[in-house]
Amino acid sequence: MSTTIEKLVLAAPRGYCAGVDRAVQTVERALELHGKPVYVRKEIVHNRHVVEELTERGAVFVDEVTEVPRGAVCVFSAHGVSPEVRVGADARALDTIDATCPLVTKVHREAVNFADRGYTIVLVGHHGHEEVEGTMGEAPERMRLVESEEDVTALEVEDPEKVAYITQTTLAVDETSAIVARLRERFPSIVGPRTDDICYATTNRQAAVKRIADMCDLLLVIGSRNSSNSMRLVEVARDCGSESHLIDNVSEVREEWLEGKRVVGISSGASAPENLVQELIDFFRDRGVSEVAEFDVVREDVRFMLPKPIREAAAASEAR
Repeated sequence: MSTTIEKLVLAAPRGYCAGVDRAVQTVERALELHGKPVYVRKEIVHNRHVVEELTERGAVFVDEVTEVPRGAVCVFSAHGVSPEVRVGADARALDTIDATCPLVTKVHREAVNFADRGYTIVLVGHHGHEEVEGTMGEAPERMRLVESEEDVTALEVEDPEKVAYITQTTLAVDETSAIVARLRERFPSIVGPRTDDICYATTNRQAAVKRIADMCDLLLVIGSRNSSNSMRLVEVARDCGSESHLIDNVSEVREEWLEGKRVVGISSGASAPENLVQELIDFFRDRGVSEVAEFDVVREDVRFMLPKPIREAAAASEAR
């Protein structure tokens, strides 16, 4: 098939972050060690293909721990859970394995710390996102959620001198900076985390998209609709003036997007497997595109250990 597209530009880094890799491996290892079924509360990561593949292997995804049979193995997703969920799991005597991303756990600890010190905590995040629900659950009576600068303007707190902020880990860096700046304007005494809450992978993937956006007539981001970090990549590309679309896989590419385009950029969200990127590259190669360039903004070498119950069960299995 003829095409006007001459070149592909790949953003790097892209795809799996350390937290997603750890969470997916956790379910895979749990299935190996315990056999199927292994129950998982919510989607282990926000990617349809990952969930479908793990379902085929024997994982059972549920919305709440009340759906898990008593005493069964249950994995908590990478997005984290509230203390209330943990209590519910204990009440059902579940064999829980916590696959919460360590960077999300850091935010939970900050929330508890600020709450213990009497602060009103402003959480910058997206309403309804599982990570936000879990974090809010750490101190619901002390937490206020804001999604925009307008929300900050309308915010009412008990003591303006005793305010702290934390953020969801998968937000747009520039937008979050603007919201935090507005918080500092309204509450000059506000305190925040010692280190940025937005995860390294989110920051790096957005930087990579910014790097290639100007080179591209079209930028495609592979990721599922419920993936916050994937949606942010599309927004970042559009903010740079590039036409951009989120696709779950190559089958969602529309011909009208390609008309008159010469250079197509490709990135993927932190929960999208690399094989989906390769399938998209092959799609364009089949259309006669031979030039593929990759722009690497930073090398990532972050690794997280698997959860302790997995490591202990693996060691016990090897000892037998």
